[in-house]
Parts: sequence; structure tokens; C-alpha cells
Amino acid sequence: MLLLLSAALTWQVQAWRFGKQLAQQQQAYAEERQQQAEAASAELLGERQQRKVLEQQIAATDQSHYQELLDAQQAQARLRDRLATADLRLSVVLAGDRATDLPATPGPGGLDHGPARARLDPAHARRIVAITDAGDQGLIALRACQAYIRALMP
Repeated sequence: MLLLLSAALTWQVQAWRFGKQLAQQQQAYAEERQQQAEAASAELLGERQQRKVLEQQIAATDQSHYQELLDAQQAQARLRDRLATADLRLSVVLAGDRATDLPATPGPGGLDHGPARARLDPAHARRIVAITDAGDQGLIALRACQAYIRALMP
């Protein structure tokens, strides 16, 4: 009987020890999971802050490129208006023998001894302005795309 009682008591003590070890393991596992969750949360918060900064930079860049595009469009509109009212005439340098070139039309301050120039037809001038306008818009859009890609790359 004593042997049976001793075996039962030993069994109970081992069960308590094993229970205590399980409780310690569960506590350590819970603490480890808590630390991992806190680390993941801190990393997520850092990424959110980075994303917010990046979004602000992209918004500022987008605004500056939009303003640049708007300014270019306004300048092109003013140029088209000046061409339409004959306030401004586009001209080109005539190619030819320099010895036979006639001087260009004299300006208000004296004679212009530069190369001879020919005025363009207003319709041709409008087409040239439209081409340069499209080119300006393309270059502005390209710069905006390049700035966006640079902002995304670390």
C-alpha cells in the first residue's frame, strides 16, 4: 500500500511539474508572439509613414508639373493670339550666298545687317506653334513621369 501511495504521490508531483513546465512554455510563447506582433506593428507604422511622405512628395511634384503645363499652355495661347492679331510674325533665316543676301528690314534703332529673313504665312506659323505646343506638353509629361519613377525608387 505504501508503494502504491508513493507511486500515486510521485505521479501527482510529476503532473504538477509537467503542468508548470507547460504553463511556462505557454507564457514564453505568448510573450514571443506579443513581441512579434509589436515588431510587425512598428514596421507597418513605419511603412505607412513612408507611404504618406511619398504620397505628399508625389502630390507636390504633380502640382508643380500641372502648374508648368498650365503655364506652357497659357504661353502658347498668348503666342497664338499674337499671331492671330498680326502683332507677331514668325520668320525664318533664308539660306543662300552671303554675298548676295540683302540686309533684313531695318529696325527702329538702325540697320540690321544680319542674315536675310522671310516672314512665314500665318497659317504655317499656327501649325508650327501647334507642333511646338504638343512637343512642350509631351516633354512636361515625360518629366512628370520621370519624377514619379524617381520618387518611387529608393
